[in-house]
Amino acid sequence: MSNKFTSIPDEIYLLCILHNIGATEPDKALTLEEIVRWTAMNPSKAEQNLNKLIEDKYVEIKENFGIKKYFITVNGIRKVLSMYS
Repeated sequence: MSNKFTSIPDEIYLLCILHNIGATEPDKALTLEEIVRWTAMNPSKAEQNLNKLIEDKYVEIKENFGIKKYFITVNGIRKVLSMYS
């Protein structure tokens, strides 16, 4: 039995999770630790995928007091929504 999400790349799965949990603007950004809890990815794999999403302009970093938090950009939201249409 095939799962819809088994055929998509890990970084796109991560993007969908971030969208679904509402990390869609700087004020709702999440730390790596929070993302790892939501996705059950190991931290290095999550960070690798986040870096790919940042490269693709789907995710940005907000840094406050040396703490990095990640959120989806408008392009990231468009990417997720395009998967549902």
